[in-house]
Amino acid sequence: MSSTLRVTRLGANIGARVEGVRLSDNLSDTTVAAVNAALLEHKVLFFRGQHDLDDDGQAAFASRLGVLTASHPTVTSRGTRVLPIDSRYDKANSWHTDVTFVDRIPKASLLRAITLPSYGGTTTWASTQAAYDQLPAPLKALTENLWAVHTNAYDYIRYDGDDVGRSDEEREYRQEFESETFETEHPVVRIHPETGRRVLLLGHFVRRFVGLGGFESATLLNLLQERVTRLENTVRWSWEPGDVALWDNRATQHYAVADYDDQHRRLSRITLAGDIPVDIHGRRSRVIIGDASRYSPVVEPVALAG
Repeated sequence: MSSTLRVTRLGANIGARVEGVRLSDNLSDTTVAAVNAALLEHKVLFFRGQHDLDDDGQAAFASRLGVLTASHPTVTSRGTRVLPIDSRYDKANSWHTDVTFVDRIPKASLLRAITLPSYGGTTTWASTQAAYDQLPAPLKALTENLWAVHTNAYDYIRYDGDDVGRSDEEREYRQEFESETFETEHPVVRIHPETGRRVLLLGHFVRRFVGLGGFESATLLNLLQERVTRLENTVRWSWEPGDVALWDNRATQHYAVADYDDQHRRLSRITLAGDIPVDIHGRRSRVIIGDASRYSPVVEPVALAG
């Protein structure tokens, strides 16, 4: 590990604070490899005091860890490389893994604080690796042979189609989010491509489980999600100006807590391309609807120098 980079564990199952590194610098290959290794171990990393980092610097650092995707498969009106996470348009206050409705689930995301509310607005991450490890044997046997349909055309925040009370910005965002439909079948248990560990692949884009009805799917999803989001599997971050978070999107879910009333909250997200999930039997995720090739290439992980 780099002689100046220091990693402090924040919890037994997830989270670490990284110090002694400025992400805007031209970092050595050894330091970048150390960051990637820490990411695989701790699932989400937090960097304080990155005040001199801008969008270009954020993209430059991210590109050292992998291949950048477009900002989003459907939401591109606010930028093609950086996705503004802006409370005026949407609040992702439910548990999810990013962009699981496509076949090529992103490797990681890098999120940088821009505008913060005076209170609230924390983000919580959960380890889907720890959640799998803690399952009793009967639930492991069930989930290892279970597949789920993920889609962006399903309102994961219990949206009922009623636009009353929604702002024009929120309605426009919703229309753009659903402007193209994606639907993919993913294994509920996937093999992490870099660690080889088994992780749960769930979250709010799940519409149903293959072979199960609506009631059965909802009941089982709630049971499994409660396993993922147990407090001992989570870490909660209180944002400060200059903060950057980097998380392994293949082994986590996250939740942006909407407890800041009507204050403005804005962060910038850059995403790294990933691979197509594989289950414990070697079967790959299957596209039902949509072509995500314009959003992201399929990138198999490679070892970073170090």
